[in-house]
Amino acid sequence: MSLNIRRIATAEDDSLTALDELRARLSPRGDIVSEAGRRKTLEVFGEALAPRQVVERICGDVRTRGLSALLEYTTKLDGSQLTTASMRVSSEELAAAHKAVELEFLSAVRRIRKNILEFQSAILHKDVRLERPYGSYLRQRYLPLSRVGLCVPGGAASYPSTVLMTAVPAQAAGVPEIAVVAPPTKFGADSPYIRALCHELGITELYRIGGAQGVAALAYGVEGIKRVDKIVGPGNLFVALAKQHVFGDVDIDSIAGPSEVVVVADELADPRFLAADMLAQAEHSPGSSILITWDAEVLSATKDELESQLAGLERGDLARAALEEYGLMILAADEDEACKLADLIAPEHLHIDTTDPEAVLDKIPHAGAAFLGRYSPVAVGDYAAGPSHVLPTGGTARFASGLCANDFLRRTSVISMTRDGLADLSGEVRTVANVEGLTAHRESVEIRLQDSSVERRGGRA
Repeated sequence: MSLNIRRIATAEDDSLTALDELRARLSPRGDIVSEAGRRKTLEVFGEALAPRQVVERICGDVRTRGLSALLEYTTKLDGSQLTTASMRVSSEELAAAHKAVELEFLSAVRRIRKNILEFQSAILHKDVRLERPYGSYLRQRYLPLSRVGLCVPGGAASYPSTVLMTAVPAQAAGVPEIAVVAPPTKFGADSPYIRALCHELGITELYRIGGAQGVAALAYGVEGIKRVDKIVGPGNLFVALAKQHVFGDVDIDSIAGPSEVVVVADELADPRFLAADMLAQAEHSPGSSILITWDAEVLSATKDELESQLAGLERGDLARAALEEYGLMILAADEDEACKLADLIAPEHLHIDTTDPEAVLDKIPHAGAAFLGRYSPVAVGDYAAGPSHVLPTGGTARFASGLCANDFLRRTSVISMTRDGLADLSGEVRTVANVEGLTAHRESVEIRLQDSSVERRGGRA
């Protein structure tokens, strides 16, 4: 079966229109829901609600009715009958899974954890103190969030990598309480690998809940689950919209859409590698894979490689569907135009396979994560390198960044003034307060400078 992936040439086609259409479909506003998902909505709610309406109803019910609503939606949406006790994976179950999984898996995650911890600790913000005149000082103080919630997918595949890429940055920041929610499936909270990894990382809270109801439980708290301060981690459209809905009650990392990669390649790139990187994102299904090159032979050869490699993939049918639905192969006029298009997309993953990838990267400032050279596939970042794989999608890399340890810190400015230091700034405070008409602001400074009783009583400066 021939692969029907869309090919466009910037010299002949309206490539900007094609890119805009694709980005719109992949954003949370695109409402990408499978036919099975639409049938489930009709079955549960009795009407054909839009995804945002589904999320609003679920979150509203969990907020007002708490645990009973959470358990009802878990039964209706996931087919799992839970109780307050069975909702949480027990410490015995976590320990048993850790004992049962392969040593090879534990060895791998230990090395990965070390890599992540080293990178995340190296970039961690440190307190800053700035001395000011007359013994005054200013300080920026960083403290970890008290409690965070991690969303881990578990519908069609198991994702221990998501546990690593969310929990370890939080631990690097010093977060003392971490709660994980994952669907009650063999790929989610019932996966021995998810359980074993939680035990390995010292995470004792793993809950058999997923979807929008899991996000709502973390945000509002229910009997048996204490509310969190921030929710992070990927998920389907309903999870993304639920995170958007609860933002303000809690913080979130981002409103993520389907996974995506833009591959920028020159005439010396190996089509086998280019195709492999495109397929690695397409197999998420939905997943968007875009190749941009200024060499027609590389484009054609990569198309042939895609067809060849699809035949040997376990999720080949899903990857094929994603490539045909959300894939693009763009023939640019030259390197500069290729970089301009890639930057316009602002992709989640940017893979640059050119003779001088650093020079090309300088021309593409907007990307969630960049992978340079033929030996830096996106998969090494997804699984093992150190930076988190939780990244901005749908063009939001124009203003957003990938998850890191610093996202689990709160910053507080600290101001400590002496009497002389206050006097030194009083003129500026007086001037601005008078302009704004906020005389109480002015007087709060003046009263301290007029009154010397503090010094006479031997009080603090």
